Amino acid sequence: MKLTILQGRKIPLAWLLLSRQPLRLFVALAGICFAGILMFMQLGFRDGLFDASVTVHKLFDADLVLMSPRSMSSISMSGFPRRRLIQAMAHPDVLGITPVNWNFLLWRNPQTLSTRSILALGFEPNDSLLIDPELSRKAQALKSRGRVLFDELSRNEFGPIPLWFREGRIIETELAGKRVRVAGLVSLGPSFGADGNILTSRETFLELLPSTPPGSIELGLVRLNPEVDSEIVAASLSASLPSDVKVLTKNDFVEFEKNYWRTSTSIGFIFSLGAAMGFVVGCVIVYQILYSDVSDHLPEYATLMAMGYRLKTLFGVVAREGILLAVMGYLPAYAAGQGLYSLVRNFTKLPVNMDPERAILVFIMILFMCMGSALVAMRRLVDADPAEIF
Repeated sequence: MKLTILQGRKIPLAWLLLSRQPLRLFVALAGICFAGILMFMQLGFRDGLFDASVTVHKLFDADLVLMSPRSMSSISMSGFPRRRLIQAMAHPDVLGITPVNWNFLLWRNPQTLSTRSILALGFEPNDSLLIDPELSRKAQALKSRGRVLFDELSRNEFGPIPLWFREGRIIETELAGKRVRVAGLVSLGPSFGADGNILTSRETFLELLPSTPPGSIELGLVRLNPEVDSEIVAASLSASLPSDVKVLTKNDFVEFEKNYWRTSTSIGFIFSLGAAMGFVVGCVIVYQILYSDVSDHLPEYATLMAMGYRLKTLFGVVAREGILLAVMGYLPAYAAGQGLYSLVRNFTKLPVNMDPERAILVFIMILFMCMGSALVAMRRLVDADPAEIF
């Protein structure tokens, strides 16, 4: 609502009050923008790390996942008898299974000779492991002992493996102290728990980690008839299989991993606290700006009240100032957030993206921040008594 003069023209009073002192407006927008960037980065890091923790999980070609009840997360997987997966095949709605070994092994960078922990997945090359249709062709190279498929999205600390492989070089290095050769590349991506990944056959995996019992696996992937409800089949298998195995749907398996990082670590609390601190900082800055603006123009507001304008109308002016500050402060914060997300992706290869839900959430937080500060600053208008000021 805009104030109207006798000629019927509308005066953008809220904008005129804000722009009357450009330096103050710039400081206010800089503070709001900083608070917005801080919220974008903290929430982006939090959600990105949660999403990164399930990079591989989402790529599995499975409707159900069998795992040990003792497994806590991807960085602490326990084994269970492989025969439980064979027993699951007896269910009429099960179409196929894939036993998977999962563990972290030491990879030697063939360029610098330094070692770094890498996630190794062992599976039968003829079984379906990932939703990537190209994997079945690439996996045939794993039938030879000592062959691995290297994740080309792994961090650079593992060496220039993708570049060397595309140049046609033979890449041999040590994995868990044993000689292996890179037979191909896959695209998985690093996770919060693993900076890189390799795929190999179960035969090679057991040679690399001889302490693993041959009849033990860490994951069992189960593919179902497309027409059935995975929740119902999961409940049925849970009731029929012994208690030394847990049956999860693929979505539950993803949430199981996210929930570990969300509740069993301080990650979620730290980044949420950082976003909250940005919100508080923004509230203080906006309140100081609006309170000073109202105080500086208190005689003008008193004059308007003497002319017949109601206090509610003047409250609307301050509220519109809050809305203008929210919109003008959010736009550069959004642009800066996009740029910083891109920078983080390039340097860390973590899936930090500007999703619509987060963009809307931060805008709502900034709007609430500005409107809440405006609401508190409105109390100063109560002092705009024409009798006392004049």
